[in-house]
Amino acid sequence: MIELFIAIEGPNGVGKSTIAGRLADRLADDGPTGVHLTAEPTRTPLGRLLRRSEDFLHSRALALALAADRAAHIDNEIIPRLDDGFHVVTDRYVASSLVLQRIDGLDLAEIWSYNQYVLPATVIYLEDDPDLIRCRLSAREHLSRLEHTGSPEAELALYRDAAQHLHRQQWRQHTVACNRLTPDQVVTAILGLLHTDAP
Repeated sequence: MIELFIAIEGPNGVGKSTIAGRLADRLADDGPTGVHLTAEPTRTPLGRLLRRSEDFLHSRALALALAADRAAHIDNEIIPRLDDGFHVVTDRYVASSLVLQRIDGLDLAEIWSYNQYVLPATVIYLEDDPDLIRCRLSAREHLSRLEHTGSPEAELALYRDAAQHLHRQQWRQHTVACNRLTPDQVVTAILGLLHTDAP
């Protein structure tokens, strides 16, 4: 079986981490291929620093730091796991930069210039009702600077722009409407889409 590299994307509060984790579990249950679950920013010292630095790293500086973290992620974690015969599922990848760095004031062309040489992934975009996403965010103890700056409506629109851009780069992509679906139902829908991609 061909190893899969899958990126779970979507606005803050849509449930990416939950779905990425359950998708990894289901892929592991469905066959003999191992599954490696990861995330961006990474769990490396640089990635952990970035998770704490959004309040004082802005715009180009943040975008460049995230691109550096991603380049190391690809070289040191993603490609080695794929070479070992694992599927890799990541919670956030390039599309997140194409959205969040636009909210932070950069244009799409500049953001892409920092990310154009990355390893392409099969991107799964999660969409849900903006009011439900807003309710989930309001329940969080702390919101990041970009979560305060953006809105579910703006992020959904920018993710659609990102999908159009990555379509021009010939990335495989699918969108899953999560409205009224349980996480397990969302994962079942994703697995069905991945099976349509299989050669």
